Amino acid sequence: MWYFAWILGLGLACAFGILNAIWFEVNADDEAHAAKDRR
Repeated sequence: MWYFAWILGLGLACAFGILNAIWFEVNADDEAHAAKDRR
């Protein structure tokens, strides 16, 4: 039964990593627009 917890934890870690990458992409895009507006 330990493998269910292991798979669940691995899935959550992957989901967190993907969401973190998406958040960084969106955040970097916002900063690029803000820098362009300041010029």
